[in-house]
Amino acid sequence: MKRIGILTSGGDAPGMNAAIRAVVRVALYKGLQVSGIRRGYQGLIEGDIFDMNVSSVGDIIHRGGTILQSARCLEFKTEEGLQKGLEMLRLFNIDGLVVCGGDGSYKGALKLWENGFPTIGIPGTIDNDLGYTDYTIGFDTAINTVVSAIGNLRDTSSSHGRANIIEVMGRHCGDIALHAGLAGGAESIIIPEVEFNVDDVCRKLIQGKNRGKLHNIILLAEGVGKPYDVAELITKKTGMDTRVSIIGHLQRGGVPTAFDRIIASRFGSRAVELLMEGVGGRAVGIDGNDIIDVPLEVATKPNDRLNKDMYDLAQMLSI
Repeated sequence: MKRIGILTSGGDAPGMNAAIRAVVRVALYKGLQVSGIRRGYQGLIEGDIFDMNVSSVGDIIHRGGTILQSARCLEFKTEEGLQKGLEMLRLFNIDGLVVCGGDGSYKGALKLWENGFPTIGIPGTIDNDLGYTDYTIGFDTAINTVVSAIGNLRDTSSSHGRANIIEVMGRHCGDIALHAGLAGGAESIIIPEVEFNVDDVCRKLIQGKNRGKLHNIILLAEGVGKPYDVAELITKKTGMDTRVSIIGHLQRGGVPTAFDRIIASRFGSRAVELLMEGVGGRAVGIDGNDIIDVPLEVATKPNDRLNKDMYDLAQMLSI
């Protein structure tokens, strides 16, 4: 292992730059050369590859997004696209590849590994939807962004006596809604893992109003349903003015939290170590406070994990 490559793929996540920084500097410290690949697998296919040094990752640990940029690449899912990627890796004398991204990015890394090329995955996605790791890079920053939005919306909701539905990201995983809802004191948390009953939400709103409550915050994961339809139904059943706020891509940006920077740095370091040990086809993660690695086949399995205790606690605290 003389030269490793690194790319970021799929949706960006705060903390990706900290992971890039760690991979580059640990690799250089250990005597390896590093190639950066811009725009994910699309850049790999097109040969958008350049040498990286210590200065390449200077002053980026605190920055959101990814200096390597990101893209979604349908061509790489084809056999022809995959072979183009492998040819570029050979052409640029890259011996191993670190891929930072989510489930789709991992599947691309797995394809490379199945074709004999060493790859290591770093979990970078705000959704926290990779079941093998407790946390993914960007998740902590995203929930802090949502908690801040909850505070702002609570102020205006109280002034007008409204209910406010806040839609957050998470098509198949409700972790952002669950964690932010618990931390932000939301009255209702609607996530894809738990069947949604609008009557339960309405009853809670009415009970709160009857005891003088001036605001109601409802966290809705985007995978559950259309927020404006839910708002219309709540207004029809309760008579309460219900507004919708869609945070959208604000959740992807911003300065990464200390936690995201720390786990990203630890993930990046371990990824380099694994490649130097001759190990490939693995994904790094965190279990408790321990950095772990699992086969990419395991890391790409559907995530059916739900912290039921946390969900139940949020329900009890929102009575």
